[in-house]
Amino acid sequence: MNVEEVAKRAKVSTATVSRVLNNVGPVKSSTRSRVLRAVTELKYQPNIHARTLAGGKSRTLGMVVSNLENPFFLDVFRTMEAEAHKNGYEVVVANTDYQAEQLVKSIRLMIARRVAGLAIIVSETDPRLTEELSHNNVPVMLYDVGAPSEKTSNIRVNYGGGVENAVEYLYTLGHRRISFVSHHATLGPLSVREQAFRKTVNQYAPEVSWRSAVNIDGLEGGRMAACELLNSGFDPTAIVCVNDFMALGALREIRERGLRVPQDVSVTGFDNIKLSEFSFPSLTTLHIDREAIGRLAVQALIAGESGGTNAGRETTLETELIIRDSTGPVRA
Repeated sequence: MNVEEVAKRAKVSTATVSRVLNNVGPVKSSTRSRVLRAVTELKYQPNIHARTLAGGKSRTLGMVVSNLENPFFLDVFRTMEAEAHKNGYEVVVANTDYQAEQLVKSIRLMIARRVAGLAIIVSETDPRLTEELSHNNVPVMLYDVGAPSEKTSNIRVNYGGGVENAVEYLYTLGHRRISFVSHHATLGPLSVREQAFRKTVNQYAPEVSWRSAVNIDGLEGGRMAACELLNSGFDPTAIVCVNDFMALGALREIRERGLRVPQDVSVTGFDNIKLSEFSFPSLTTLHIDREAIGRLAVQALIAGESGGTNAGRETTLETELIIRDSTGPVRA
């Protein structure tokens, strides 16, 4: 099936079909309807890549994430995709697995695909990142890393304030031996959370003592980190996890040892993914508005492509402590 057959069925020129498909130039509404009906009837699929190479406007946004297995990133992708569809765009995604080298490769691949804009939702970074982006005139939205510029917007989350709220809440419940579970602790957005944890518990020293454990980002990583803490002899009464994904793994390890949550050990997460509400017990966590992240990302990229005023801005999102059943007063 080709454009000539669509033109023949709609009784128009191939140029008119092209204008309709690319949404450019004046076309009568009745003619547009006739062309679109012909496209549907003939099940014609335009070669989007070829149209872009020929100078047509790309209708694809790129998204690079650190760990698509983590529901946090999946939630942002789904919101981005829905918002993109409303504006006539598609979204393609790449996963880095927290590898800086893969981040650079993914960005190069996205630019080679001639995406109209690129959302980089990652915790890792690389010195080559700025260089790669500065050499291309592609609107960019950075989450957690980098700084805004003429073509680059930025979204940040007040992680420090969220962790501080969680620790202070546990303190009011009587907890004095508190642990912290994290992954890739040297990466900027994750180290911010641990630094906030240390700063807050140290404010209560020597009354409050703490210990941390680091493992991979995921259910198994959370389980193994909790195992390390419970085997250490520290005997925490509360565990603060860097995200919900690891907290769910920690919950399993605690239960498998015959300990009760929250009667023996309280657990908190971060992100407020849907699973945190349906875990057993339901997870106390800090909510991050992932819908706002996805929506702002698409709006910034489209604005950047069209030269709108939303490009180049930095937005900071606050967190909200969601108290559920996984936290309670310290054991007697």
